[in-house]
Amino acid sequence: MSKAFVFPGQGAQTIGMGHALAEAYPAARAVFEAVDEALGEKLSALIWDGAIEDLTLTANAQPALMATSMAAMAALEAEGISVTDAAFVAGHSLGEYSALCAAGALTLADTARLLRLRGRAMQSAVPVGVGAMAALLGLDFAAAAEVAAEAAQGEVCQAANDNDPAQVVVSGHKAAVERALDIAKAKGAKRALLLPVSAPFHCALMQPAAEAMAEALAGVAIATPKVPVVANVRAEAVSDPELIRALLVEQVTGSVRWRESVIWMAAQGVTEFWEIGAGKALSGMVKRIAKEAGTRAVGTPEDVIAAKG
Repeated sequence: MSKAFVFPGQGAQTIGMGHALAEAYPAARAVFEAVDEALGEKLSALIWDGAIEDLTLTANAQPALMATSMAAMAALEAEGISVTDAAFVAGHSLGEYSALCAAGALTLADTARLLRLRGRAMQSAVPVGVGAMAALLGLDFAAAAEVAAEAAQGEVCQAANDNDPAQVVVSGHKAAVERALDIAKAKGAKRALLLPVSAPFHCALMQPAAEAMAEALAGVAIATPKVPVVANVRAEAVSDPELIRALLVEQVTGSVRWRESVIWMAAQGVTEFWEIGAGKALSGMVKRIAKEAGTRAVGTPEDVIAAKG
């Protein structure tokens, strides 16, 4: 049985995530302490005892979700399960950084600092209220891309996240995204709804953030990952450090090709997907994409023990 370790993106955050792992595993606690040190602040206090509004801010949510995923990974390693037990690693948007950290391509401290910067850069790329994102349910990617193109009308509107066969997220100027809601419903979408996000991720409006990340990544060492990383913008595995660097920049404005990534991994023989960190959103997507594949969420000490099986 071949498995892939997959790492969640924004939206999975909850107050208290990872706390039980830190209590049960010294190695997991050390992850949170190292992230606090890298950022020069007690992000762990916000994660465990803060306000959800503060945790959900992009600049906090991104390193917080990564820290929780790496704490779960540290707990697995304490029980004898290594990243090299997986054939591939992959992550959804910011989760790609978690995947790279888990595979040893990026250090934990560099990953925390990059995600803090990425969160701030994505937030400041577009003034609040100018952009929006919306989920279109019941349309496939081709249909959603047509909706986005029709809704653009000279503004930006792009299919940003190809999540699963019936869920595509569009991103761009607020008015264009709002037009997309009506067009999608007219084209047979079951539901079309605005998402509670603070910026329009994975579209051309994020170009200033892509430039900020290019500059930041230029100064960071990237090692060859111990396990191939399935890149969001390629939907196939990459291992070359310079290609990884370029694709992380491209990822800021490019589409998250999650559905294709899962299909690609399944085609390489992956039969089980372990979601490492907070929530179970990716597991749900995987079940809708690769119906034969098994899924396992690993976010608590109980999950870690069960995974040891």
